Amino acid sequence: MIHILDLNFQNIRESIAAFAVETDNGPVLIETGPHSTYRFLRRATKLRGLEIKDVRNVLLTHIHLDHAGAAWKLAIGGADIHVHPKGSKHLANPDKLMESAGRIYGDSMDTLWGKMKSIPENQIKEVADNDIVSIGGVDFKALHTPGHASHHIAWQVNDSIFTGDVGGVKINNGPVVAPCPPPDIDIEAWDKSIEVLRKADPARLFLTHFGEVSGRENVKAHLDQLQESLHEISDWIKPYVEEGESDEKIIPEFQKKMHRHLKQNGATIGMLEQYEAANPSWMSVAGLKRYWKKKAAK
Repeated sequence: MIHILDLNFQNIRESIAAFAVETDNGPVLIETGPHSTYRFLRRATKLRGLEIKDVRNVLLTHIHLDHAGAAWKLAIGGADIHVHPKGSKHLANPDKLMESAGRIYGDSMDTLWGKMKSIPENQIKEVADNDIVSIGGVDFKALHTPGHASHHIAWQVNDSIFTGDVGGVKINNGPVVAPCPPPDIDIEAWDKSIEVLRKADPARLFLTHFGEVSGRENVKAHLDQLQESLHEISDWIKPYVEEGESDEKIIPEFQKKMHRHLKQNGATIGMLEQYEAANPSWMSVAGLKRYWKKKAAK
């Protein structure tokens, strides 16, 4: 059984999820959310008749703080943390990751994300592409899916895939959009990763932002819309980058564009707050600017 755990990020419902998969060896967590929402993770797990102390394995899609920030708390309880090889060093020593985030978020770090402490290396399990992690009678297949992050994994369980951020952001009945934060957005790699998801032919996608997409036709439509969104926003921002426009100019225009798109495709006013919490406009501007500048420098 798969449980969707709402982490109530910033007291906003359905913006960040973790997932509990029941096995014969206790629940497996996919994602932990940030340390700031750990109490909600513990509470949501308990409400489903599970105990956080029984979690012996955590599977991360990537090490961004909204996905992996509380992994160290699970490790203190004895859990092994399964992660892409490129992300493992930042779990063992998160100083560089936290310093980088601190430059971006400043005094808001504790409120948004909380702390991130080191995890003992013997509890960090690096997972190669297409590796199968077998836990309590359940097989979790690692699909290396870069594009949103170079160290991204989508986890497949039977006909379900936990997509992390490579599967996009979709709140309730709103449209799917591509989250593009720095530092290593790669549009070409993301296209290939979407094809990896298509070839896996899942019947369900579980999105960290937020929830479930069910039915193969709906999954296909979701991935098509995601790819369209990815290229539309990256192409939109390119001329601004080429003209050297400032963030002060681009961010409000991008936010207006995205809000208009969301409302035209079924998002309510209340859902705009959820989308912005899950996928801040200014971060996608920063990530896509960096992408186009790197392309131009090659």
